[in-house]
Amino acid sequence: MGVAAVALALFASAAAPAQAAPGSSHAPQDESFSFAVIGDVPYGSAQIARFPAMVSELNEQEDLRFVSHVGDIKAGSALCTDEYFAAIKAQFDRFEAPLVYTPGDNEWVDCHRTNNGSFDPLERLEALRSVFFSDPGKTLGANMPVDVPDSALPENVRFGVQRVAFSVLNVQGSNNSLMPWTGLGLSVPTAAQLQEVASRTAADVEQLERTFADAKRTNARAVVIMTQADMFDPFLLQLGAAEHPELVSGFLPIVDALAEGARGFGGEVYLFNGDSHVYTDDSPLAAGSPWLEIYGQDDVDSLRRVTVEGAATSNEWLRVSVQPNSGPGEGVLSWERVPYTGS
Repeated sequence: MGVAAVALALFASAAAPAQAAPGSSHAPQDESFSFAVIGDVPYGSAQIARFPAMVSELNEQEDLRFVSHVGDIKAGSALCTDEYFAAIKAQFDRFEAPLVYTPGDNEWVDCHRTNNGSFDPLERLEALRSVFFSDPGKTLGANMPVDVPDSALPENVRFGVQRVAFSVLNVQGSNNSLMPWTGLGLSVPTAAQLQEVASRTAADVEQLERTFADAKRTNARAVVIMTQADMFDPFLLQLGAAEHPELVSGFLPIVDALAEGARGFGGEVYLFNGDSHVYTDDSPLAAGSPWLEIYGQDDVDSLRRVTVEGAATSNEWLRVSVQPNSGPGEGVLSWERVPYTGS
């Protein structure tokens, strides 16, 4: 069965959306809590067929305050159709915990590719917003109110849980969407493309600045940033990003705001991203990192980054545990890689 047929079957068998809102702001404020992070899933026919079981298994984790999907809901070679979006949305609606989703480049930026259907990426971005973000300020799955700082970007949200500040940003692979749309016969970015990148990046930077300022003002225990793009992708180093920083030029304003905000905040900062598929746990702006020179930064030892495992061969999710307010001041977040047992 092809990818499209599997997706339509998945859509037809979807259950009704969950209505409960576990982990709401009314929960006790001194308890530990957990959330899940997934990304780059589902990829390919086999994983699409298993995706309902993956959702069901996450639904069995009663202690999850929310689930975060950090983008790429399909493989980079799959079609970007309305029918596929609807199929994934139907599965997202099955989540019994709130689902916080940020789009990935596979579902709009790279849709210009011939094997994706030669779509206009900006049209696909608006289609994604129409399908997945039609009710701004509410999560998918169970409802958890979230703040939408810029109405033009309903996918960008902020929320807080027990003095941990969360900020979810639309930052894209493909150099934050600056790569030309070659599938449409173009060799340089279009004016409309550049305008979208500029306006989205400005909103991302402003949101980061507000997130860190509010976190410092309210004495937050930690700041958690979530993006699709891996702005510190090891493969980009292999491609020569140190000698050719233009490969990551689209990320520069985001990294500047992230680094400056982390320094000013002074507490623990965590970045969760997908995009590069291979699990990574590192400190990309710590002393000695090659990224310091590439991005023109001084050391930021407080930033810890985690890339979630993803793509067609992945069979795991990330459980992130947050210690209670009364816990020690260091190591606010910890995590473990959890294999799916039912697939």
